Amino acid sequence: MKKIAGAIPPLDERAMAEARERQDSLTKPPGSLGRLEELSIQLAGIRGDPRPRVRDKVVLTMAGDHGVVAEGVTLYPQEVTAQMVRNFLNGGAAVNVLCRQVGARVVVADLGVAADLGGLAASGAGSRFVVKKIRAGTSNMTAGAAMSEAEALGSLEAGAKIVEEELSRGMDVVGVGEMGIGNTTAAAAIAALITGEAVAEVTGRGTGLDDRALGRKVALIERVLAANRPDPRDPVGVLAAVGGFEIGGMAGAMLAAAARRVPVVLDGFISGAAALIACAIDPRLRDYLIASHQSAEIGHSHVLRHLGLKPVFNLDLRLGEGTGAALGISLVEAAARILGEMATFAEAGVSGAEGK
Repeated sequence: MKKIAGAIPPLDERAMAEARERQDSLTKPPGSLGRLEELSIQLAGIRGDPRPRVRDKVVLTMAGDHGVVAEGVTLYPQEVTAQMVRNFLNGGAAVNVLCRQVGARVVVADLGVAADLGGLAASGAGSRFVVKKIRAGTSNMTAGAAMSEAEALGSLEAGAKIVEEELSRGMDVVGVGEMGIGNTTAAAAIAALITGEAVAEVTGRGTGLDDRALGRKVALIERVLAANRPDPRDPVGVLAAVGGFEIGGMAGAMLAAAARRVPVVLDGFISGAAALIACAIDPRLRDYLIASHQSAEIGHSHVLRHLGLKPVFNLDLRLGEGTGAALGISLVEAAARILGEMATFAEAGVSGAEGK
């Protein structure tokens, strides 16, 4: 972890200035492509290249189970996590469909699934499966910490290792997503701690809880925070107390990607909670983050506000898996192509605005 924390370089101001100058010379009124222009300039600063290209695209789907599922915080049984991992590897999930459309590879990682998946292999085209299991699911955080501090650090390092492996394959943009029955409970606890918002303000319905079940979920998280009393200023301690192995894996992946000047496209609420952990470890990460969308989970807006991020789109998504991140990557690529491939007024022989 020491190799990751503190290793993130500042954005390249020269590359950003050149990208901004080129944007203003393209055959359009300045600013008329809105967020696409902003994204292209941010991408130039991240990559250190005034005309960055997006070629090798990867969505990481981190999987892990949660002991708190025993408390009835979700409508789905814990076995669904392992079943969905198999679905990812067979290419049949929403994230697979969207990644095929975008041209991104799907990397599925077992960080803590409560089943032995070691014998599985990816059969869907464009998929890869890695096992970095810390333990077969976290402990029930109503009875103590979800994991030890050593396990929390292990999940961060595992996520970083996966990024290093994908970098060796050519990755130059990464989306982060997850799968883990019960993980909206962990994410809400993290969000409440780090943003300072009331638990009720950041806790949503997850897989579709009714009002009564949602009230029980809020009360449970409040009890957990009162019992464990994690220090919000200690992100590793927060992860250990109320987090998940897949959340730690995403946080470590974000830090490692930024350290190598790779843009990180966030998915929804759960990846946002991982970003809270990661940015508390190294605040410089924030410049490398791109919020793909505004999730329908109520806590996501508070997470994005705390991170200072503006979502690129809002489709009322709340699935996870990396689905929003895949769509976000397509827009990041579009932004890079506009900057790199669109003609300038001079190149096209088009007259610019009068008086300019």
